[in-house]
Amino acid sequence: MAQYGTPIRFSLKTTAQDSFVTEGLISNVVAEIRMMGDSLTWLGTGQGLALHDGHKVYAYQTVSNLLDDGQTTQIVPNGGIPAIAILGDTMAVAYSGDNGSIQVGYGITITYAAEDSNGITWTYLRQPVDDSGDSLNPFGEGYFRQLPVTVPEANVTYDASLSSDFLWTASWAGGLRRYDLTQKSWENVPMPMDDQDSLSLCNGFITDSLTGLQVLENYYLNPRDPGDGGNHNHKAFSVLAFGDTVWVGTANGINRGLLINELIGDEIFNCMEWEHYSFPDDGLSGNFVVGLAKQFWNGQLTIWAATMNAESIGETRGLSYTRDDGITWSTALLGERVYNVFTKDSLVLASTSSGLWKSLDGQNWAKFQAAIDTTFMQQKQILTDIVYTSILDERDSIPKLWIGTSDGVAISSDIHGSSWEIFQTEYDTTEVYAYPNPFSPLSHNQLGDDGFVRFHTGEINNTLIKLDIFNFAMEKVFKNEFDLNSYRGALKWDGRDLSGNHVANGVYFARINFAKSSNQSPDNYWTKIIVVK
Repeated sequence: MAQYGTPIRFSLKTTAQDSFVTEGLISNVVAEIRMMGDSLTWLGTGQGLALHDGHKVYAYQTVSNLLDDGQTTQIVPNGGIPAIAILGDTMAVAYSGDNGSIQVGYGITITYAAEDSNGITWTYLRQPVDDSGDSLNPFGEGYFRQLPVTVPEANVTYDASLSSDFLWTASWAGGLRRYDLTQKSWENVPMPMDDQDSLSLCNGFITDSLTGLQVLENYYLNPRDPGDGGNHNHKAFSVLAFGDTVWVGTANGINRGLLINELIGDEIFNCMEWEHYSFPDDGLSGNFVVGLAKQFWNGQLTIWAATMNAESIGETRGLSYTRDDGITWSTALLGERVYNVFTKDSLVLASTSSGLWKSLDGQNWAKFQAAIDTTFMQQKQILTDIVYTSILDERDSIPKLWIGTSDGVAISSDIHGSSWEIFQTEYDTTEVYAYPNPFSPLSHNQLGDDGFVRFHTGEINNTLIKLDIFNFAMEKVFKNEFDLNSYRGALKWDGRDLSGNHVANGVYFARINFAKSSNQSPDNYWTKIIVVK
């Protein structure tokens, strides 16, 4: 037959053909990593949403103008990604930016088909705010009084969690809120005030003399500072929801909420019972709780919290954890600035400002070495101690390890970090340039006790790279040779002279000698560096 009645060959569209993504990262800051399906990995970066399709990294295209609340879109908002939540094929992504002086919440997108990277349809939700008249809101079996939060300024969704029919969000000024995925509506969720160790939203309501409504007695939701009549415990930073339980980290400790369904007459009310834990009474290392994770191993549930020092004397950074639903708390990694925690069976991974730590018992910890791509001629390295997030990828027969840092994202071929593939922003693959520039060895790319500037060269076709640094008077202050037969890592300079001292502020010139093509002899390529300590 010249023509078949049905197709017998198929070709699936690749991610690269998707008009809504472009190849490569646009920001090296990667704070969120989530896995979907057989090979898709979503990345939350400092300048937008990105994804890895199993082969390459792509940046999602963004739109800078404000979308309408409830609008469907295939291009996501502009902004950094402070939170990603997933449940099955549902994914919620939060966006943020600033107005020059204060952080601003840019809203949330939700999709119910996150495994399909080609032409995803998103629903955009404006950053949840209150109307100025919303001083009395319903929850549970009655109402509660609150200070309305009417603007997105200081109202950033720092964390999110999907559970059952709800998306739970944690925000500084916006506090704890939940979005009903079925009813398509937001709800403010009251938590204990600073001086309360518990709060019932199932009873304790009295009849208000003005409205006749059942109102929570002696309660006021207010995220301002205590000196201004507010409560630090109403400023939410982290949330973890599963089953009938919600854990929330705030600027005043940790809250455990138990969801209860009560039948009153013919109507079912969904209410909550809260327990509030804080330093020093309950054993937390600190009251500023920026991350939460759950671990289930050998029939035991452990809740891990990244806790920081807030205002009280004696607070310190570290990990706090409970194995008995908050009755008692223990601490680990004291002194470490912990950003996120990931668990799988007995394994606990803590992402910190000094690197990635792992433990199999919660008490003994070991730190990973900084990631270096050991592939011949790659010259790629994570030039920072900071690890913002980590996740175990068990979709292949051999588990892999992902890390998100302030200098890119990396994936190891095993869980020990013995071999890394690194993805970083490349602003111009054909030009020779230094980055960052201006460069401060005291603040940029801090790895160990040094800071580094990286040299981007494009393709290199010989194995001996010569680097010379000259001051403005063209006096040589530093030189080095990189033998790529044995050297693995970035082509870099630590801002020091031949005596090991940091060079003075000023303009410097780097001369890099290498061959750009296989039929070319090594040649000199120049770039300028401004050093500002």
